[in-house]
Amino acid sequence: MWQCFGFRSRGDKIAQDRNFSKIIRISSQRAVEAQNASSESYWHSIGPLDLFYILWAVTDMSSPAILLPSEEIPSEYLPSTTSAPLRLGPGVRLLSKPKPKSSSSSSASHVITATQAGLLSADLKRNTVSILSFPGRRYIPTHNDLVIAQIHHSSPDYFHCIISPQTSHALLGQLAFEGATKKTRPMLKPGDLVYARVLSVGVGAGAEVELTCVNPATGKAEPGGLGPLVGGMVFDVSTGMASRLMEASSSNKDQEDGAAGLVILEELGRKLESIGGFEIAVGRNGKVWVDCSNGGGAAVRATVAIGRCLKETEEHNLSPADQRKLVSRILRETKIDA
Repeated sequence: MWQCFGFRSRGDKIAQDRNFSKIIRISSQRAVEAQNASSESYWHSIGPLDLFYILWAVTDMSSPAILLPSEEIPSEYLPSTTSAPLRLGPGVRLLSKPKPKSSSSSSASHVITATQAGLLSADLKRNTVSILSFPGRRYIPTHNDLVIAQIHHSSPDYFHCIISPQTSHALLGQLAFEGATKKTRPMLKPGDLVYARVLSVGVGAGAEVELTCVNPATGKAEPGGLGPLVGGMVFDVSTGMASRLMEASSSNKDQEDGAAGLVILEELGRKLESIGGFEIAVGRNGKVWVDCSNGGGAAVRATVAIGRCLKETEEHNLSPADQRKLVSRILRETKIDA
């Protein structure tokens, strides 16, 4: 179903029609077609706007399961755990709510709102709430995101980095690395890669995005391995796949079907352990860096094999069982002893 993104949308004409009743009628027709569809060919033929109208027609829009930007998340849908603070994930933000003039309370109230359209996701175990956006959406920089950036050029104080084709260059301070001074700062060239965190995002179109490779509070690189990425290869995936990979890599390894339905990284790690394993860095901007430098003569073949596994898993939306079969098949085709 999610593979429909990237195809030509027949919904463009619908979006231009301002007749609300006609949109509802067409939405209902799309919903009937979707319910009667028995093959994946139907989903390949529709576009993202069509999918939006299908969700609109078959879902009660008063339900907070699907949220639009700036909509408030009702408190009853938030994790009720009081032992730990609530963590806000991608797609949500905390805003101050103006106090009514009749209120005598001196404390300011707050609300949590959505910053992008998508499905509301609440993780009770980790006490987090986030918005699951459509997998094929373009990347929009958000505070605290981990991204893989490419150096475009440098100035006396900053590296100017590319994080996505749709956004302006992000700024990475030349001293925004662990232990960096004017003498010891990394000498990065155009084309080099860095694993960084989004430090701040400006307001308005064309606003500057600032990156950092250290924790501002401690001045140390975080355990995630922030800093220059040397060697390896970079593969492009959708932003949805990138989010799933990040969730899978940080989840409990004991889950049989993996977090977010992904076991590909766990299976690759087990199969490639005999040649030294591999390193991986995933950016929310849809970039995956893979390095198998410990693999000796099989390093390049192993790196390419990992990239193929990620691509085919996303393109065919494979189940955990099919992912394990895919790993075995691709390693066999690339003649890697596992």
